[in-house]
Amino acid sequence: MSAQTRPILLKLARQALLRDETLDMSALELLPALSMELLPALFKEALTGRHTTTVKAIVAAWPFPCLPVGALMKTPDLETFQAVLTEVDTWLQRKFHPRRGKLQVLDLREKHHEFWSIWASAEDGDCSAETPDEQEVVKVLPRYALRQCLKVVADLCLRLPVDEEQSCFLQWAQQRKGSIQFCCPQMTIWAQPFHIIKEVLIVFHPEHIREFKLNTHWNVFMLADFAPCLGQMRNLHKLLLAPISTSVFKISNRTTDREDKCINKFISQFSRFNCFQHLSLKSVYFLRDLINQVLRCLTTPLETLSITYCHISQADLNYFSECSKLFGLKHLDMKGVPLKALDLMPLQGLLENMADTLLSLDLKACRMKDSQLTVLIPALSKCSQLCKVNFYCNDFSMPILRDLLQHTANLSKMKVEKYPAPLECYDEFSYVSTERFAQLCSEQIDSLRAIRQPKDIFFATHMCPRCGECFVYGVGFRLCLCHWRQQ
Repeated sequence: MSAQTRPILLKLARQALLRDETLDMSALELLPALSMELLPALFKEALTGRHTTTVKAIVAAWPFPCLPVGALMKTPDLETFQAVLTEVDTWLQRKFHPRRGKLQVLDLREKHHEFWSIWASAEDGDCSAETPDEQEVVKVLPRYALRQCLKVVADLCLRLPVDEEQSCFLQWAQQRKGSIQFCCPQMTIWAQPFHIIKEVLIVFHPEHIREFKLNTHWNVFMLADFAPCLGQMRNLHKLLLAPISTSVFKISNRTTDREDKCINKFISQFSRFNCFQHLSLKSVYFLRDLINQVLRCLTTPLETLSITYCHISQADLNYFSECSKLFGLKHLDMKGVPLKALDLMPLQGLLENMADTLLSLDLKACRMKDSQLTVLIPALSKCSQLCKVNFYCNDFSMPILRDLLQHTANLSKMKVEKYPAPLECYDEFSYVSTERFAQLCSEQIDSLRAIRQPKDIFFATHMCPRCGECFVYGVGFRLCLCHWRQQ
């Protein structure tokens, strides 16, 4: 068979099998070389066309160690999904499997998988070896798990109401937790009852979770109950908490003491993470005066620290310049953290310590004044890798902004720059003079261009008190909504 005719014959075979789903798919097992080339493309077409009988037959005859079905199910279809799970059940009940190999990993994650790229580019390639995606799945599984006959990998986003497909899958997983190894690399929880989360973590063991996002209005008592589950996530790389409620009534010192014990129980879990790199705390109000304790518990250096829309104390900030686990940060986000009343010398010290690694800095809406930015400018000028900054919604004058741009003019890797409109743009009633705004921003950009060529640079005013929008000067000039309507 020539190289030119082989793809044509494979295409005709796929069309015949899809037209007549009563054809005997088991014949493929007698032609392993042909099925290795035919099945990937046929499975994609059967799944897209919702040919459930063919989907079942292909799962039964699948010759590769991994079936990354989730990458093909961007548009969920309950009937097709159930067909896959039904045939997996049939596969598990077999006493014997084809000699050419057996299915080891069913990947339900809706993400690109290297397997499909390989077969799309070269149908005559040898894909029996593990792809990088398959290797990643195996890495997070302990040795005892590798002895299980099948691993099912799925990212979960638990929210109310639960959709039909997820409900079907969770029920199926619950019934088979003794015979299948379930792995959830990324888990996101939105306002789920506590007992439901515990049931899910019995099936999807916390040790396999690499990214965990908890978005709930739990109080500190509920968080303390959950703390042991969090501590079992020893392979956690990324954690996001947002927000945690403070809705408890402090009627006595005993209640306060009890809260403190609950918070300490939660914080202590951070010492259990063996490969932790990314921490995001959004609106977690109870951690004021305790951020330093969280950082002290870290056992590995962070790449990302995001503490946003909450208050921190001077004691918290002081520890920033002392914590060696922060000295290699690539991303620092303190958006919405009021810094007006704090001494920023420790933040300057942190910037100096991570000058060779920092890629992005977000200090939007921190209520900073000229004097505080003056403290940070010398350190900012040393951040040679910095490519993205955001200073929107702070109160800086024209001279201090000019000073900032001059000191950071040598940062050649800068790609996105966001600065607040200078105070000189506002009148005595805090309304923006559009002409003055445009003039001052133009002057700032022109002076910067004399030193380097900025890529994406923007200036934005505070929100308009009438419409809640901002004026933005950058690529073009965007007015707020009420000014736009007046024109």
